[in-house]
Amino acid sequence: MSDINFNYSLLKWENPDIEGGRRLKDNKKKPKITIITAVLNSDKYLEECFESIYNQNFKDFEHIVVDGGSTDKSIEIIKKYDNKIDYWFSKKDKGIYDAFNRGMSLASGQYIGFVNSDDKLTFDSLNLLNKYIENYPNKDFIFGAVKKHWGILYGYRPYKIKWSWGFYSSHSTGFFIKRSSAKKVGFYNLKYKYSSDYDYFYRMIVHLKMQGVGTRKEELFGIFRRGGFSSQVNFLSHFFEEVTIRLDNKQNRLFVLLIFIYKYLKNISKI
Repeated sequence: MSDINFNYSLLKWENPDIEGGRRLKDNKKKPKITIITAVLNSDKYLEECFESIYNQNFKDFEHIVVDGGSTDKSIEIIKKYDNKIDYWFSKKDKGIYDAFNRGMSLASGQYIGFVNSDDKLTFDSLNLLNKYIENYPNKDFIFGAVKKHWGILYGYRPYKIKWSWGFYSSHSTGFFIKRSSAKKVGFYNLKYKYSSDYDYFYRMIVHLKMQGVGTRKEELFGIFRRGGFSSQVNFLSHFFEEVTIRLDNKQNRLFVLLIFIYKYLKNISKI
């Protein structure tokens, strides 16, 4: 069985080094939304991230925190919020996408989303999300507008996925998917270290033909901070992995070559 199938037994993370949260006392909660936060030595912005989640007006959610074995003060901060986090654990993992998979396997909400430890939600984001869930019940996923350091990313343009990854707003803070749909897509493929979300979206949109919707520019879900995982990856590593993802997903090789040449020439100053 492929390691991207939604099979819990493939996640070798039993017996965490340490765990906590409300679920250990009461496991009856079946929320509308699951928010997953991946953590690794993130003490600088972690409390700001947590507060942005717990200060939401919309309360029908659970929060799962997956720590990859932090050695800074992250565990200390997580323990401080033990009575608000639904479940958290710490165990060395294989990177951020492994953490996402572990969080997804623990989710019980109708929808699943990610808020990374250095990002944060806007004050009314979950109310906005719930409005879209109610207005578009047949959609598999929702992309909310997200503020990045260069401006606001918003909307959803699936036709662009064949030649550009700039078809959506953001993964962390912006992307929410039905749990039933996520099970069909499967887990994030750990073969891709830097851009597994691109592969996930390609499978979701092109192969499975799932349907989604994007919010308007002013309907801001979150703030994506510069300096996180994706910001630390050099251009060439990202670039070659993106090409590999397209080839692995059976895109036309000649078309991929043309994309490669165009983007190489366009970004030659970064190489």
